[in-house]
Amino acid sequence: MKIDAILTPAELPALARRDLRETLCVVFDVLRATSTFVTALHNGAKAIIPVSEISEALAFKNSEFGIRNSEFILLAGERDGVKIHAAQTGGTDFDLGNSPREFTPEKVRGRTIVSTTTNGTRALRACASAKSVLAGSFLNLAAAAEFIKQLQPTEVLLVCAGTRDEKADEDVLGAGALCELLARWDARPTFSESAEIAQHAWAQAKSDLAAAGSNATNARRLLAIPELRDDVAFCLPRDIFPLIAKMEADGAIRRQSER
Repeated sequence: MKIDAILTPAELPALARRDLRETLCVVFDVLRATSTFVTALHNGAKAIIPVSEISEALAFKNSEFGIRNSEFILLAGERDGVKIHAAQTGGTDFDLGNSPREFTPEKVRGRTIVSTTTNGTRALRACASAKSVLAGSFLNLAAAAEFIKQLQPTEVLLVCAGTRDEKADEDVLGAGALCELLARWDARPTFSESAEIAQHAWAQAKSDLAAAGSNATNARRLLAIPELRDDVAFCLPRDIFPLIAKMEADGAIRRQSER
């Protein structure tokens, strides 16, 4: 098994030129998109549809399908960490932001959520041509690793969504932690240089993930916003939700049955 990693969002445009037909991609946006999607699926959401732009989310909501099923569709997302509001959309307040704590069973059970975030949804869309795409987080790390073990893909690409235009340390740590798990199950994995960088970062941080994660740039930004500060502690525990969040051929992320 070849294991590669993209550590910064600057590398995402190159995916359009890369042959991913035999590649399984795992996208990490630990703070917060992929952690939020895993939480939403655990709490009964039917599907998550990641889109890159606000206009795409609005177009889905206003499509014939969206209007016909409006009571079952929620708009979610953020810009600069804060929930998208009417001034950004020409009059539509989004139902939810990007805090996993918002996505409670009462709000999301049975609903399809159309989400756009600054980095995470764009990273997921960049991987759309891959053979398989998973939403990865610390919350479901072991389940994702077990799925990969069972599937035995030729190549695994770990995609760190980053924060704005920069590397996000928490995403690199997530990628490194997954590398560690995959190395236990594959006697001779082949790691790229970037995957080895992620592994090294994880080895340095894993004894106190809460501290390492909280010191990341994105974490410090969230911690400075009173209504979002608790998201950091929510997203960093490991293996809370034993579920696989897989993006399917229609672009929707759905919960897969555990193998």
